[in-house]
Amino acid sequence: MARRREDPPAAGSPAWMATFSDLMNLLLCFFVLLFAMSTIDEDKFEELVASLSASFGIMEGGSASVLEGTLISSGVDDLNELDDFYHNLGLNDEGTAPSINEDIYNYDGDQLMEVIKNKGLEASEEMAEYIESQADQNQISDQIDITFNSQYVLITLNGALLFDSAEVEIIPGSRPLIDKVGDILRNYKSNMIEIIGFTDNVPLYGHPKYDDNWDLSTGRAKSVMTYLVSNKGLDMAKMKASGRGENDPIASNDTAEGRAQNRRVEIKIYNEYSME
Repeated sequence: MARRREDPPAAGSPAWMATFSDLMNLLLCFFVLLFAMSTIDEDKFEELVASLSASFGIMEGGSASVLEGTLISSGVDDLNELDDFYHNLGLNDEGTAPSINEDIYNYDGDQLMEVIKNKGLEASEEMAEYIESQADQNQISDQIDITFNSQYVLITLNGALLFDSAEVEIIPGSRPLIDKVGDILRNYKSNMIEIIGFTDNVPLYGHPKYDDNWDLSTGRAKSVMTYLVSNKGLDMAKMKASGRGENDPIASNDTAEGRAQNRRVEIKIYNEYSME
């Protein structure tokens, strides 16, 4: 009987080799991706520098915009100016002013934040000194308190001078005070301005308009903001109003004098270094 001839093997690689090759390609892509993710620290820092630039206002008007940490428009060309700006922000590790050629990336995150905090404190102090001089000239120094920190200058007005009990309408006799404060605020129209209302802890019972002290304090802050926008030309887009009710007291609510101090309106003027 004739021997049967075996069929020749199929041309090309076995079928399992295609699956194996696909698996190897996927693994290669996976490890390349892991490697790429492990080497982006510098890119992230560059994005941080770019996103901070808008807060410092050092770029040409209309030439830069920052969204989600990415610099867009022609502001990309200003990154060199941004580096120069940061080089001169504050002290280096030796306690001396860094030179213009010193690389910004020598700062770690904590050092950079400390430098920004110090510059903010200087800016707030300068603002506070000017506001105090304006308050002296307008003879309202005894009616307001002025303090500051690295984020803002705080002007505090006694709420008892501004409003009748459980009301949000500004007393007519207090409008000259608000007008003079508004004249000072007009010097900072480009800064973010926040107005916050506070009350004491005496609850409201059966008030026809306001449910509680939080509601009342919010209404008072809104009244002051609306007055300043309507009568002093401040930009509402650069302002915000809120109420804290009886929270954050500055004196004891156990005495009439303490409750009077807690009934107040605070105005925060944020400096150009603020993260607000």
